[in-house]
Amino acid sequence: MPSDYKVLGQSAPAANTDTTLYTVPSGRSAVTSTLSICNRGVSTTFRVAVRPAGAGIANQHYLVFDAAINANDSVFLTLGATLAATDVVTVRAGTADVSFSLFGTEVT
Repeated sequence: MPSDYKVLGQSAPAANTDTTLYTVPSGRSAVTSTLSICNRGVSTTFRVAVRPAGAGIANQHYLVFDAAINANDSVFLTLGATLAATDVVTVRAGTADVSFSLFGTEVT
């Protein structure tokens, strides 16, 4: 089973907008290692959800919901989550000054 260690996704979403950070490609699975949340502006909040098979966002999908992040600060989450083909990682922030970077491994 070949593995690709890589940046799975990066995004700086618009304020208060659910945004796809990463979708597991068809025929693959993935293991997430670290999610970096970097706030480039004023204090705000952020959300992180995993939507199995691309399901519509629902309460049970949230890993983090409106967690606070201080101005000009970063948060690193060690996830270790396993994802199947077509699973989607969705992010959201209260301002447009937050960058998300997801690192991990894709497996065929």
